[in-house]
Amino acid sequence: MTAYATPADLESRYGAAELLALADRDGDGVVDAGVVEAALDAACTLAEGYLRGRYALPVLVPLPDLLAAVCDLARALLYTLDAPQIVTDRDAAARRWLAAVASGAVQLDLPPAAAPAAGGLVELINGADSVFGRGRW
Repeated sequence: MTAYATPADLESRYGAAELLALADRDGDGVVDAGVVEAALDAACTLAEGYLRGRYALPVLVPLPDLLAAVCDLARALLYTLDAPQIVTDRDAAARRWLAAVASGAVQLDLPPAAAPAAGGLVELINGADSVFGRGRW
């Protein structure tokens, strides 16, 4: 998985104190790196789900809007209970932006996804006549 945001990005956007409060699951006073990485991976996977089919993946150029969306998604995923309204609002806004990208309403300066090869899937689906049907039992 290509990381569109890093733990350092999360810390710079939301602060070390919030990241510690959200990702110190064992209570030792240290951010659990695995927890943060899991949230970032899930957020990146979600973002790529919106981008897939429209743009070539992985995205190899830095895009500030994509970084912000992935950070907002990961932050919301780190909250296990009762996220503040600002967090849920930013999560919803990130999802709306990604949906707009997926629909083509928002254009990114990225190469388009490769077109499917001619005759690929369609030829695989075409087969012999049905074995079962009217009069063929």
